[in-house]
Amino acid sequence: MSTADVRPLAIAITTGEPAGVGPELTAAALTQASERWPSAHFTVLGDRDLLTSRAGGAWPETVDIEHHALAVPAEPGTLNAANGRYVLGLLDAAIDGAVSERFDAIVTAPLQKSTINDAGVPFTGHTEYLAERTNTPRVVMMLAGSSERPLRVALATTHLPLKDVSAALTIDGLVETLTIIDHDLRAHFGLPAPRILVTGLNPHAGENGYLGREEIDVITPALERARALGIDAPGPYPADTLFQPRYLKDADCVLAMFHDQGLPVLKYATFGEGINVTLGLPIIRTSVDHGTALDLAGTGRADPGSMIAAIDAAVIMARHKRSA
Repeated sequence: MSTADVRPLAIAITTGEPAGVGPELTAAALTQASERWPSAHFTVLGDRDLLTSRAGGAWPETVDIEHHALAVPAEPGTLNAANGRYVLGLLDAAIDGAVSERFDAIVTAPLQKSTINDAGVPFTGHTEYLAERTNTPRVVMMLAGSSERPLRVALATTHLPLKDVSAALTIDGLVETLTIIDHDLRAHFGLPAPRILVTGLNPHAGENGYLGREEIDVITPALERARALGIDAPGPYPADTLFQPRYLKDADCVLAMFHDQGLPVLKYATFGEGINVTLGLPIIRTSVDHGTALDLAGTGRADPGSMIAAIDAAVIMARHKRSA
């Protein structure tokens, strides 16, 4: 067995928007995660003074802090565009470390898109930025519940106006998306034969063309091609009835056609315990299922449940990737 096979799993955590809850949630989550995963090594990226202050003065001994200095002091709940590039710098350092295999996975605390844009850097979100920085032509956003609530929902399209969704759906694109989901569920989640249920786009999955032809012209041909590749992807199903236990009990993931078709159901069922995973990357990335919660920053009232779940998932996914 090589040294690379026996070294502890190295997990990097970016602490996100310094005015938000990311720093304190990271500290709270690692207090539990470092006990739950004693064989993993955690590196927290952020300003040392900020992180020490938000952690109440102490971090677990098994956690390293990689210092990145704030541009200006951060006040809980008060955004400052001067720190926009600091936030992006944390993400860059984590991505570079994962690409070079210094880190086995990265976990990202929430950031504030407006702060980065106000700093003069066009930024649409973690998912898109990770794809660009790793030169990945297509990635898939998937949100998932905790191990006790294993519902997973992936998205064919992400942050698009509703009027643009239909044009964004193509046969080739859906086949690529299903291929990514199938591959990553096998490689990173240890599922030997993933079953992916696929929604339609229109009400009642189009009602045989009466309510729209996307199911007939795009989605069904894509599913036929995916099944020919060995991917278990039945559908398209009406989204308003698919999310029931009797249909989901044998499913490993649901592929929804657009953001607010699939995520409201998942967040209702798992919010505060769920995670966000970017599939298709050459690296492993997990995140929380919520935003910066500026109103809770510095109060000690923010719930670390989603951050704990994101760290757990990163360790488990990294284990599966290494063993594969």
